[in-house]
Amino acid sequence: MTGSGIEARITRGGQAHYEDAIYYDLAYKQRRQDVRFYVEIAEQLGSPVLELGVGTGRVALALARAGIDVLGVDPAKPMLDHATSKRLSLPKGKQAHLTLKRGDARTLRLKRRFPLVTAPFNVFMHLYTRRDLERALTTVRTHLTPRGRFVFDVLTPDLRAMVRRPGRLLKAPMVIHPLTGRRYHYLEAFEYDALRQVQMVSMIFQDAEGTGEMKIVPLSQRQFFPQELEALLHYNGFAVEHRWGDFARGPLTDNSESQVIVAKLRTK
Repeated sequence: MTGSGIEARITRGGQAHYEDAIYYDLAYKQRRQDVRFYVEIAEQLGSPVLELGVGTGRVALALARAGIDVLGVDPAKPMLDHATSKRLSLPKGKQAHLTLKRGDARTLRLKRRFPLVTAPFNVFMHLYTRRDLERALTTVRTHLTPRGRFVFDVLTPDLRAMVRRPGRLLKAPMVIHPLTGRRYHYLEAFEYDALRQVQMVSMIFQDAEGTGEMKIVPLSQRQFFPQELEALLHYNGFAVEHRWGDFARGPLTDNSESQVIVAKLRTK
């Protein structure tokens, strides 16, 4: 495949997973450890919080319930629309704590600063080039107070997934779409682009009712190796204050699923 063809696939893989916000909520409704972590961090570091990649509001809604002011930004309209509807489910006294805005982390300029900027749940893994990453980190620097903190998480590269044979289908549990009630057999296939350091996942949904319907949803995630990530932060004006391997603030090890980073502005 040509370079432009791969890049088009990667770009599509940064969008498709976020077009069905209702299914997205179903897929990640059991993911709660990171939510508790970000609430604790916000309680420690103060508000308001700028959340880049707010999605359907999974983290931001918990912040608002805790009485923390948060401005959530996301480029995906379906996700933002769903977050807006979920905001109305908050108690009326809490709704004012959450503001939602459509925007891109690479170009956002709000003319205000925050003591805490966050990018939860692998948001920065959709920054596929050095240029895009630098633009997003410029956004973070622009919006941080001098003593503010930038807190985010990305997956730790999984070498076992990288060497899987492209096209090999891995079966996962059946899923039921929460809106339609349709049942789907769910499979995944992986393909790693070593040159671009992008893991491409094909999420395959096969109708379980025998209609033959099949839908393939691509997902592209830029892989950041720990020493590489620290260097990228350093040369873009940040110092890593904490680097954990889970949301319980355990050490980063070879077996850590995530890299959880707390960074501050570098003074020299």
